[in-house]
Amino acid sequence: MNRRGFLAATALSTAALLTTGQPTSAAARTRTAGPVTLLLPAPTGPYRVGATALHLVDRTRHDPLEPDIPVRELMLTVHHPVHATTGHPPAPYMTARAATSFAEFQPAAHPGLPAAGVDWAGPRTHAYAGAPVLPGRWPVLLYSPGGGDPRTLGTALAEDLASHGHVVVTVDHPGDACGVEFPRPAPPYRTGVLRESVLRGDPRTDPALFRTLIDARVADLRFVLGRLEDWAAGHGTDADGRPLPAGLGRTLDLRRTAAYGHSAGGTAVAQALHEDHRLRAAVNLEGYLDHPTGELFPVARDGADRPLLLLGTDGFAGRTERDRSWQAACRRSRGHAVRHELTGTAHWVFTDHAAFAPRLQAAGLMTAESRAALVGPRDPATTVPLVRGLVRAFLARYLAAPQRPRATTAPGV
Repeated sequence: MNRRGFLAATALSTAALLTTGQPTSAAARTRTAGPVTLLLPAPTGPYRVGATALHLVDRTRHDPLEPDIPVRELMLTVHHPVHATTGHPPAPYMTARAATSFAEFQPAAHPGLPAAGVDWAGPRTHAYAGAPVLPGRWPVLLYSPGGGDPRTLGTALAEDLASHGHVVVTVDHPGDACGVEFPRPAPPYRTGVLRESVLRGDPRTDPALFRTLIDARVADLRFVLGRLEDWAAGHGTDADGRPLPAGLGRTLDLRRTAAYGHSAGGTAVAQALHEDHRLRAAVNLEGYLDHPTGELFPVARDGADRPLLLLGTDGFAGRTERDRSWQAACRRSRGHAVRHELTGTAHWVFTDHAAFAPRLQAAGLMTAESRAALVGPRDPATTVPLVRGLVRAFLARYLAAPQRPRATTAPGV
């Protein structure tokens, strides 16, 4: 693939500006009186978006992080273009329980984030809960979040992709993600409806745990691919019998399926691309392609045989280790892998923190240094559309609908 041509093709798609609502006066930079309400950037596509949370159970696997759980449970959200929004309220960003768990977990994982003063359940999404799917044939995307992060931290990018005509399935990996809330009632093997993360620090300091996490994520994604096939065949409920969004199964064009993921999720989608040919392409948003021991994942050891975008930041603390495995993957992929690095950014610029961190800094809840370490110093009015444009352009290149053959007229007729 021609890297220069790909980047040039994305230039026009990154020109739109993001309205952040960020105060600029000295008074506005002081601590606000009440909890800060954060803003999600609006989708930029022509379609309105629906969102439905679903519960899946894989009964062929024990939970890899809690051996006493005899099944593997997942929570996911399906984002999609909608047919109508009347009677469908805005989808919640996080539930109250999940937001409380997030508020406790995130400052420990990212010391620069505030331990109080933020309404994490408050961001207003741009999706409508349970709205019917707009008829059509839509390409399908799977999203795997970063280690310890919930699927909701990728809401803005998922909504934007859905607004441009994709069905986007964001996946929580329970036991890894913080604050995964399941439907009531809780089964005997699980205490309560909320499952917390087992992570306490960087999982790459524990090679065995890191291997388990990535293996579990790849298996989770492949299980979801199987359920998508069931839904497309007309089997239309989740594990609790709740219906899918109306019309979803008929709109899934599984010939055009790809995956994208951040950090550990980026590692997982790249490896899933290697293992599962139901995926046509993948976008790795700054995930390592090696184990902490230096052993390469098979996708880097053997190379990718289908399109793989490696998108990184110049402010990533693990840049040297990242580059070693990415270079190996590019050398062995025979042109299928392309990489790009965003300047003035840092690791969580690929998540909703890209819009949240500048707002927290403006409210006096985060220092400039902490914001730069999390997402970089660059203005979100630039970084948010840049990330969106790069991801969309890459996926559009490989998930374009096949062209129908043109009618021809025989000579002499």
